[in-house]
Amino acid sequence: MIQPKVPPAKVLLAASALLAAALVPTASVAGPVGQLNCNVSGGVGFLVASRRALNCEYTPANGARRQHYLGSISRYGLDLGPQGPGRLTWDVVSLGGAVGPGALSGNFAGASASATVGVGVGANALVGGANGGLQLQPLSVESQSGFNVAAGIGAMTLDYAP
Repeated sequence: MIQPKVPPAKVLLAASALLAAALVPTASVAGPVGQLNCNVSGGVGFLVASRRALNCEYTPANGARRQHYLGSISRYGLDLGPQGPGRLTWDVVSLGGAVGPGALSGNFAGASASATVGVGVGANALVGGANGGLQLQPLSVESQSGFNVAAGIGAMTLDYAP
């Protein structure tokens, strides 16, 4: 029997997309209160963990003033290989209504997955914030470059930087 050869890059990309879709939380009854856009530094993933710096801007949906945050995102689980800088975008959902200045400060945790061969994709669905009442739902996939495969638990810390 002849088996078609599928390039490893396509297998990794397909597996990452399926895992990321399965890890995204279901929609909450509350709607988005804004959008968080983060520039992510490049780095090298090690077998069990990686950590990358973040420079983020939160744009409230109600037109209020934008908020600046600095922080880091870590992944615990499989994370192999180097990757270039990237960008992450989330819808911010608050179970308590509007999000005031500094409300995104704190710790977030959730599931994450990505694959990169040249240019890649990933998703990170996270819950947390100052009072634990915020959800960060992936709005667009992570864009990055390099050669990296990752899946596991994501953790993010944000500090308000007015």
